[in-house]
Amino acid sequence: MTTEFGFELIGKDGEARRGTVKTPRGDIRTPAFMPVGTAGTVKAMYPGQVRELGADVILGNTYHLMLRPGAERVAKLGGLHTFANWPHPILTDSGGFQVMSLAKIRKLKEEGVTFQSHIDGQRYFMSPERSIEIQCLLGSDIQMQLDECIALPASEDDVKRAMELSLRWAERCKIAFGDRPGQAMFGIVQGGDKPHLRVESAEALKAMDLKGYSIGGLAVGEPQEVMLRMLEVTCPVLPSDKPRYLMGVGTPDDLLESVARGVDMFDCVMPTRAGRHGQVFTRFGKVNLRNARHADDHRPLDPESTCPAARDYSRAYLHHLVKSGEALGAMLLTWNNLHYYQTLMQGMRDAIEAGRFDDFRLQTKAAWAAGDMAPL
Repeated sequence: MTTEFGFELIGKDGEARRGTVKTPRGDIRTPAFMPVGTAGTVKAMYPGQVRELGADVILGNTYHLMLRPGAERVAKLGGLHTFANWPHPILTDSGGFQVMSLAKIRKLKEEGVTFQSHIDGQRYFMSPERSIEIQCLLGSDIQMQLDECIALPASEDDVKRAMELSLRWAERCKIAFGDRPGQAMFGIVQGGDKPHLRVESAEALKAMDLKGYSIGGLAVGEPQEVMLRMLEVTCPVLPSDKPRYLMGVGTPDDLLESVARGVDMFDCVMPTRAGRHGQVFTRFGKVNLRNARHADDHRPLDPESTCPAARDYSRAYLHHLVKSGEALGAMLLTWNNLHYYQTLMQGMRDAIEAGRFDDFRLQTKAAWAAGDMAPL
């Protein structure tokens, strides 16, 4: 097992990339989907289940963990890997997105951001240095710079200001992170929906020679075609020998199309959140199990799935669990969704290695278009 952080590009098919992110706690096969463990847990799942589904890495959230139970407490208890019983790689975000979107009141300055907790109203100050300090206390393998993520649409002046502030904060985060063998800090490309600002941000971060590069500020309200266009101008600027991580994305179609444009890593609450609300993802597309048409449907979600949640329970029973608000419903549907996401990622990895990614993409989309009521 490696003692250093690194990235190996195994092969390409068009712009789609097959690689391996190497960390002392294990390899991350890319393209990779990271289940979101916001508060140190992937909701409605056991850690062992998440691993068995094929996840090489999970995401922890700096904002939530600093508020509860507190980064210093987690450090005293052995770090997030021990605390959460997840001995494999962990990526933490910087907390910036949650500060901007969840905090009751926030005040942004060059030094950092002062905000009130959405839990109890207590005031906190988050600087680039404090964000890195918290992530180091948590002990994550991959850490994110603090950035300002603004919602779209926004004026070019606002987007430029946030992008330039994020670059200055990236420099400060790099200094605060220092040299930590086996760990990595990623910069975050900003620039909203303005191609020239995306390129400017990517070029500046590239010059910092970081160990990886994230693409932030997308999937924040803009149409998918805008997101994909930003990837088309950003990915070619980023180093080919470093991992590329698209933050907070997304639907299965988002993953498929983003991989086609050169993205290596993803995270999103969608599969877990959707599962808790009665929606599932399958090779036949999305299914809403709250719909009354499932009440008498004896079929499983997918009889050919290797996931028991998809294979061994009828849609009628799953519909009943969802409508009754039973915890088992959330558990089974989350299990199904994360299984499907990891199966999709494995399918993409295999297709890229075989030089048939475009065929895989077309076949996958055709199956989604056929719908969940297609003959099984």
